[in-house]
Amino acid sequence: MKTIINTPNAPAPIGPYNQAILTGNTLYTSGQIAFDPKTNDLVLDSIVAETKQVMENLKAVLAAADMTFENVIKSSIFISDMNNFGQINEVYGGYFNEATAPARETVEVANLPKFVNVEISMIAVK
Repeated sequence: MKTIINTPNAPAPIGPYNQAILTGNTLYTSGQIAFDPKTNDLVLDSIVAETKQVMENLKAVLAAADMTFENVIKSSIFISDMNNFGQINEVYGGYFNEATAPARETVEVANLPKFVNVEISMIAVK
């Protein structure tokens, strides 16, 4: 059985998908980009601001499923330019305890939705 997770505190999906799916105790989030859910505008002022918005969107989706970043067991980060890795990693790392941080991969891709610079998805377990 699956439960659809949607919250107005994160951007509405821009296609045929949901913000997250909870099945059993496992939450699978869709990839989040830097849409500000209050304005529906992309936050592209800097890679730091963009990554922070992505993480705040994920925080809202996790909260809608009664979870936090402590529940995250796996993250996937897609970036358009590996030269941004350091700044993305610094923002991302601020949301986790390094000793209990999740498994992760970071992959450089040619393009992302809306031509943003970073997209992140997560798997979390209660």
